[in-house]
Amino acid sequence: MSQQLPDVQASSPEVSVGLNRVGVTGVEKLVKLHRPEDRPIVLMAEFEVFVDLPGWRKGADMSRNMEVVDEMLEEAVSEPALRVEDVCGDVAERLIEKHDYTTEAEVRMEAEYVIREETPATDRPTQATADIVASATASEDGTTREEIGCHVVGMTVCPCSQGMSESRARDVLEGLDVERETIDAFLEEVPQPGHSQRGHATLTVETSGQPQVDLNDLIEIARDSMSARIYNLAKRPDEDHMTFQSHSDAKFVEDCVRAMADGLVETYPDLPDDTVVSMEQSNDESIHQHNAHAERVAEFGQLADEVDGETDV
Repeated sequence: MSQQLPDVQASSPEVSVGLNRVGVTGVEKLVKLHRPEDRPIVLMAEFEVFVDLPGWRKGADMSRNMEVVDEMLEEAVSEPALRVEDVCGDVAERLIEKHDYTTEAEVRMEAEYVIREETPATDRPTQATADIVASATASEDGTTREEIGCHVVGMTVCPCSQGMSESRARDVLEGLDVERETIDAFLEEVPQPGHSQRGHATLTVETSGQPQVDLNDLIEIARDSMSARIYNLAKRPDEDHMTFQSHSDAKFVEDCVRAMADGLVETYPDLPDDTVVSMEQSNDESIHQHNAHAERVAEFGQLADEVDGETDV
């Protein structure tokens, strides 16, 4: 004789305190994103799935959350031209539908994304990687906000350290009786050494509905915000290219965040003003035990005004 198991999650808790986020993390799924007239992109993605929980309910339906994720991802592999942020949005909306006690559902996804490119000096085929960051939040009022972005790695050179090296070089050349004009011309053509850093740039865009940006553009903006790109394959001419380029464009951690802002405004000048832009730069210091960090979160309208010099904020 069958006996229905009790729904313990639906019972009342001993302490009636509501919770903002209850769910599952570390959910790994294979996601295939179709592209028209091109090979599909296959991602090994890791998901986090959350709903809010009222104080009168003991627990969320974890198995139901997993069921929605499985169902949606199975459908995702057969949909043409699917975007990763849409996967998150569809799952979040289904979570709202299936949980009558939930007012907000959140789905986050991260995956490694492979970029095919050529080395900068020798033009050899190689690959680079970026981490995709996508999320969506669905509310019971029927609105859904989606976020798409990336985390990339590059190289920076400290302008302060470089300035000290340039001052030393100038003193030495003056001591050798080199003319000032020649010294100025030399230092203009040959950037002096500064301590280098491994830089980590994160750029995301969040809007109501689907963000009208291309993930590949965001990756390009983030990679170009640092002193130089780095490559998995680098022959000696490529190493020379990266070294020269990075020292020719020395940047503080703050400069990198501002470069991301400038690049986004230039690439997408018509984004809605209420688009939320998050920019973050962290540099692994080579001559200190600490690291450097800078970030900015702002609505696009405010950010564009600052980039265009229309505000002093």
